[in-house]
Amino acid sequence: MKILVCIKQVPDMESKFKVDTAGTWYEKTDLAWRMNEYDEYAVEQAIQLKEQVKDADLTVLSVGGNQVKETMKKALAMGCDRGAHIEDDSSSDKEPFEIAGIIGEYAKDKSFDLIFTGMQSQDRGSAQVGILVAEQLDMSAVSTVVDFSYSDGTVNVKRELEGGVKACITAKTPLVVTCQLGLNTPRYPTLPNIMKAKKKELLSLPVEDLLKVEPRQETVKVYFPEKKGGGLVLEGDAAELADKLIQVLKEKTAVLA
Repeated sequence: MKILVCIKQVPDMESKFKVDTAGTWYEKTDLAWRMNEYDEYAVEQAIQLKEQVKDADLTVLSVGGNQVKETMKKALAMGCDRGAHIEDDSSSDKEPFEIAGIIGEYAKDKSFDLIFTGMQSQDRGSAQVGILVAEQLDMSAVSTVVDFSYSDGTVNVKRELEGGVKACITAKTPLVVTCQLGLNTPRYPTLPNIMKAKKKELLSLPVEDLLKVEPRQETVKVYFPEKKGGGLVLEGDAAELADKLIQVLKEKTAVLA
């Protein structure tokens, strides 16, 4: 079995963000970087499947500048066999269709049985890449997966729907799966595995060799939400609060006009 897991390096969400000078993304200086949280669940599920299936082979792929190799090394230390780094210093300028096109071009002749991605990235949050990869490779896809099992070419999953409802899906490989938070408990790389990861294959490929599609979207502007007026806190007992609320509604709104 051949497995591919796709990951993205994103800023730590506790970072202080600034809009860049172009006004179309965030400023990348002075940020701490980490693996996208949704992708951690994808990596863990891919490794669990590799451990289950004899002779399974697991590749981790990431698109980005040279710094994404550090995040890829974590995936290798967790248990991936090799890394495919698509070298692209301007990956943040590319919209989901382009990223999916790059992944699809890399994967098209490698006969992957299963491709795992996170449901979405924490920075862009489009939740499109995994599904678009499946479309480009003419593979089935199941999104927002919160439970996963595999047996003899058949995948059984539960996917999250609205209102806490879950759908049970059975699908045959080849298949693309996008992973939701809570699917599993991602492992911490042990020191021996961190040392082993340093010897694993991590090849870099120029994005120019793989980008065969044109963008379909453009980010026109990125900005912080405008601050609105503060709220009004009313204090006192229930009777006083009711009177104060009625007075505020009369004075400041047309609700009781």
